Amino acid sequence: MVINYEGKRFIAIENTENGEVSSKTIFEYKQDKNILSATYSGGDVVKGTLIGIVEKDGCLNFRYNHVNTGNEIRGGKCYSTPEILSDGRIRLHENWKWFDREQTEGTSTIEEVVSQTDIP
Repeated sequence: MVINYEGKRFIAIENTENGEVSSKTIFEYKQDKNILSATYSGGDVVKGTLIGIVEKDGCLNFRYNHVNTGNEIRGGKCYSTPEILSDGRIRLHENWKWFDREQTEGTSTIEEVVSQTDIP
């Protein structure tokens, strides 16, 4: 499945309790060939970035780092599996792990937003 993430925006619709992104966190993706990057902010995240690879099947393998509202630098790794929704938008099912503190793992779901009205 070939997916181009260039210019796509996402918000979290689900996250495990040990995660810091929420429906107030907006991700803005960029893609150059198979290299994925993004910035994100909102909610408990003041500013974040991610960098990784778009695999041939459309899955994402990336590392993330951000500064939260507690002025902590947090980071980890994430593997995302895409699902194409009936309206053509992308939903990403994410499995992630923190590299700091207790190195816990979690899952989240983020969904593409097409217009400003899609953002809660």
